[in-house]
Amino acid sequence: MSENKDQKFVYDFTEGNRDLKDLLGGKGANLAEMTNLGLPVPPGFTITTEACKVYLESGSAPAALRDEVSAHLAALETKMGKKLGQSDDPLLVSVRSGAKFSMPGMMDTVLNIGLSDKSVTGLASQAGNERFAWDSYRRLIQMFGKTVLGVEGELFEDALDEAKAAKKVTVDTDLDAADLKKLVTRFKKIVAKEAGRPFPQDAREQLDLAVEAVFNSWNTDRAKLYRRQERIPSDLGTAVNICSMVFGNLGPDSGTGVAFTRDPASGHAGVYGDYLQNAQGEDVVAGIRNTVPLADLEAIDKASYDQLMTIMTTLETHYKDLCDIEFTIERGQLWMLQTRVGKRTAGAAFRIATQLVDQGLISEAEALQRVTGHQLAQLMFPRFDETAPGKGGPELLGRGIAASPGAAVGKAVFDSYTAVKWSRSGEKVILIRRETNPDDLDGMIASEGILTSRGGKTSHAAVVARGMGKTCVCGAEELDVDTKRRRMTVGDTVIEEGDVVSIDGSTGKVYLGEVPVVPSPVVEYFEGRMHAGADDADELVGAVHRIMAYADRVRRLRVRANADNAEDALRARRFGAQGIGLCRTEHMFLGERREMVERLILADTDKEREEALSALLPLQKKDFIELFEAMDGLPVTVRLLDPPLHEFLPDITELSVRVALAESRKDANENDLRLLQAVHKLHEQNPMLGLRGVRLGLVIPGLFAMQVRAIAEAAAERKNAKGDPRAEIMIPLVGTVQELEIVREEADQVIAEVEAATGTNLKLTIGTMIELPRAALTAAQIAEAAQFFSFGTNDLTQTVWGFSRDDVEASFFTAYLEKGIFGVSPFETIDRDGVGSLVRHAVKQGRATRPDLKLGVCGEHGGDPESVHFFHEVGLDYVSCSPFRIPVARLEAGRAAAEAKGSDSR
Repeated sequence: MSENKDQKFVYDFTEGNRDLKDLLGGKGANLAEMTNLGLPVPPGFTITTEACKVYLESGSAPAALRDEVSAHLAALETKMGKKLGQSDDPLLVSVRSGAKFSMPGMMDTVLNIGLSDKSVTGLASQAGNERFAWDSYRRLIQMFGKTVLGVEGELFEDALDEAKAAKKVTVDTDLDAADLKKLVTRFKKIVAKEAGRPFPQDAREQLDLAVEAVFNSWNTDRAKLYRRQERIPSDLGTAVNICSMVFGNLGPDSGTGVAFTRDPASGHAGVYGDYLQNAQGEDVVAGIRNTVPLADLEAIDKASYDQLMTIMTTLETHYKDLCDIEFTIERGQLWMLQTRVGKRTAGAAFRIATQLVDQGLISEAEALQRVTGHQLAQLMFPRFDETAPGKGGPELLGRGIAASPGAAVGKAVFDSYTAVKWSRSGEKVILIRRETNPDDLDGMIASEGILTSRGGKTSHAAVVARGMGKTCVCGAEELDVDTKRRRMTVGDTVIEEGDVVSIDGSTGKVYLGEVPVVPSPVVEYFEGRMHAGADDADELVGAVHRIMAYADRVRRLRVRANADNAEDALRARRFGAQGIGLCRTEHMFLGERREMVERLILADTDKEREEALSALLPLQKKDFIELFEAMDGLPVTVRLLDPPLHEFLPDITELSVRVALAESRKDANENDLRLLQAVHKLHEQNPMLGLRGVRLGLVIPGLFAMQVRAIAEAAAERKNAKGDPRAEIMIPLVGTVQELEIVREEADQVIAEVEAATGTNLKLTIGTMIELPRAALTAAQIAEAAQFFSFGTNDLTQTVWGFSRDDVEASFFTAYLEKGIFGVSPFETIDRDGVGSLVRHAVKQGRATRPDLKLGVCGEHGGDPESVHFFHEVGLDYVSCSPFRIPVARLEAGRAAAEAKGSDSR
């Protein structure tokens, strides 16, 4: 981006507010907001995301940035009464990243900037604590070396472990000042050797290099991977927060912690979080030392605990949401280092949204924006059968902290590389680590769940897993994880890599073997087997019911199901379907009926063809009667036969071998020979673009007429039985209006004959599927012959992109996603710019010709949360998706309607 000479790149914490997240990032905006609220925030300033964008695009910081930083640093020094790196009493600062959207652990932070060989003694003198000063200095060299100078982090960890081993202690706090002084010397040697330069002693150089490192961390592999996973735009950049240091490692009257105003795993009210005495912030998040529950702080430091409780209430009331808070206590003085709207599990999201409505903090409309279809889908996954483990079943290995709920089963793996490799081979895996760090992100994404032996609910593993909706159990201390030998030991039980384990993120239990699963209570609710108001109803079910009821009241889009039989139709209706948007009649030709289709294909004369069609007619009619009965009073869109006929014939290779073997035995089968000839005749190089859809109806006389007659006779029979059938006949793969006109003329004639014969007025409508670019471009003409359009976005995506879905997803889609060509597969979420433009054009042109044109979508995009919002925007009447996704589509249709009225979902 171009640099504006009048542009302001640095803001003091007193100058910003929470509405400036685009400019100051989430962390900077919220630090400013807490400062405005009068909360105890260490003074500091924020370098904007605009400065980061200039740096990333040009390779250097904006020309004005250095002077702006100098001015704000001077003001900070005046306020604090000391200078950065001052030898006798140094001002120290932290340099932290902070993007608009939370990316926990994905970008860089450096603490204790300003310490050097000279200032470390000044810090020791001022603090009256030599050990603290040298501990702070070794932390700076370690973080700076890894983050800024690119030194392998394990080199520092190994040196620290060796120092503890030499002293015969197990925790860092047992190392004294002399030990830490030696460690500093060791760390500086590691930096000089690995980085090819000495650790910088100039405080301003430390600061400038740290700021550049934070800018660069926006484009690290792990940050890019996280953005793709969370669908965060790649052009936002990160802000940099420079904050005066407060110290939690000054002794037992100091410490650091993370707090949540509610339980982020369940949503329940209460005191939740972790606290660690005599520590700095990264110790809690990294999970390297096991924390104590936040409630224990009351006994350790009641004054700070009471103040923190008051601040937590203030923040939740102000933000009207669950808040995630980082704090430090320095010798009894509480300091707030960060707050943000906290990441939460799917169940917590629904519970918290309804709780806040009951508290009068938010409206029902806002509650609807606080949950997503992705979260609802997570709640519909099965959970472990609690009655299964025990005698003869899976063995309970131990229990950790229930950090992110769900039921996950997979093979044990002990590093991210193996997790990704095995996952790509089709294996389900559980990633097991002592603790995770940002470099484990790709392994976490590839895994069914994450298990760690260290850390709490606020550790890296827990926070990232909750954000991704992954099952996670943390802090299972009885598990001895040996990543180098790729095994985990619990007492006498050894779990090797590849052994199957099960983890329950709702209870924290860890099992050896596969635990059976049972349906989730949310699915039981949608199935009608559990009622939200019942005495034994799950609290979560009540929250889901309330939000779904509101979504149904406000949504404009109707939601239909893709269903081909009565059983699926009835389930869809229980799940809230308002009709069938796609009944694929080809699914009615499988099994025993395949032979009848073979006879139709092999027919040489009109008589043979009519006999084959006559045999299929009553079977098709029976199917439709059952479907219309299941969906009585609701529309049912029946798509006439679409796939190429060769799909109903035997495989060409298999049949050729069968015929050749029979001929070698002089036992040739006449029917097999005819079938082989038909297979050869119908064989196509690219069947997706060959003889299928409307082309079948035009080329094979009587085929579509038989199907239309079966639909019409079934509707007439249901009408005579006092039913209310509402059939809609859909002609597939139309590319020009002439095709539709010919098929429609034949269909209208058949319907008229059935109405005359049965004395009924069927009111059947005839429309088409828009799944070819030409159909979308000529929608104005096609609408002259069609009473409705249904967008077949699966095939429309294939034909717009020139992709054969079955081929490309397996061959190069992974590479396209990794290179950022796709943020997400266009078969998963609608391609707004390409496919979406055609849909938008067809809607506009079709309605210009026929204002009452009914419009829907029947591709699987109809159940994708992001796509539902697009279909609402362009004015479709309904979306249609598989039965299991109907609740998700209902919820997102409600969110789209509420969002359109001006509520901000972000």
